[in-house]
Amino acid sequence: MLLHTVNKSPFERVALQTCLRLSQAGCGILLLEDGVYAALQGTQTEAQIKDALNDKKVYALLPDLQARGFTADKVIAGVQLIDYNGFVDLVIEYQATQAWL
Repeated sequence: MLLHTVNKSPFERVALQTCLRLSQAGCGILLLEDGVYAALQGTQTEAQIKDALNDKKVYALLPDLQARGFTADKVIAGVQLIDYNGFVDLVIEYQATQAWL
């Protein structure tokens, strides 16, 4: 199964939408760098992320979220926050990684 990484803001690029459209059930989606904006409650991407959580695991890199001034309580329920060690664990856990730029 693939680990998809999205590092661009969903408000300036279509990388997240493309990832969500082409990713398969059971895969993982890691939001990092400006991609963490997609993990926030109350945004226009919230419904898309909640829908993805029905058959995919969605992760967000906590240090990138904190670097942008957000705390864990602003993250959509079901999105798993990970640290850098967790990032490494995900790369090992999934068979391959697809970066969406």
